[in-house]
Amino acid sequence: MKNFKIHLLITILIICSAAVNIVHAQHPRFKAIAIAETGGGHALFDAAAKIWLDKLAADSNFTIDYINNTQPITKDFLKQYQLFIQLDYVPYSWGKEAQEAFIDYLEQGKGGWIGFHHPTLLGVFDGYPMWQWFYNFMGSIEFKDTIHGGTTALLSVEDKTHPVMAGLPTSFITRDEWYTYNRSPRANVHVLASIDENTYVPDNPIKMGDHPVIWTNEHIKAKNIYIAMGHFPELFQDINFTTLVRNTIFWAVRK
Repeated sequence: MKNFKIHLLITILIICSAAVNIVHAQHPRFKAIAIAETGGGHALFDAAAKIWLDKLAADSNFTIDYINNTQPITKDFLKQYQLFIQLDYVPYSWGKEAQEAFIDYLEQGKGGWIGFHHPTLLGVFDGYPMWQWFYNFMGSIEFKDTIHGGTTALLSVEDKTHPVMAGLPTSFITRDEWYTYNRSPRANVHVLASIDENTYVPDNPIKMGDHPVIWTNEHIKAKNIYIAMGHFPELFQDINFTTLVRNTIFWAVRK
């Protein structure tokens, strides 16, 4: 009789656990949309990001969809998402409707935003004019140059109290094809981390002095983080980088 009761209890627990899993599957914590280019020099990073993001979504009970151009982006389309991830997607060639929907999404705080690398490719490119709103959003900077082939640098955390920096050391080495701009965005954004250009290995003459690489624009209602890294797929093997991205995702969707 005792064994029967134990088996019955185990069976009930298994059934309850399965029911909870079904509920979770039917009611994800949130939905994210990620936009990434197809092909080009960042394809390997984007592919690695998708694998890592899909696993995080499965493990953490949220869903993530992917698009490779801005054509689907409308106000109605964005209503279903609580997070917009810009994976190496440029801030030009967007249609008017997509621009207006994106601006409304961020200015009204309808969802969070995370941008990697390419969102600061600001200027006149491929015959497209500067998107003035995005220029202001990124701290009123214009792209100047990049370190082709990349270089490592010492990244220093400037705001250790910000939730996206939880669990990170005060400084660590990381590598990317660092962008430089016509000026530092510091006057217009809240800088969370910067790199010391004197620590470049190998050294490189492409420098800008004050060089923020992670920041948030607190003039925008939506929670938002720009992360300058986003060129090399090996970043997803770096515990500091993945900790940063994980922290950022869950911070950006939290009301």
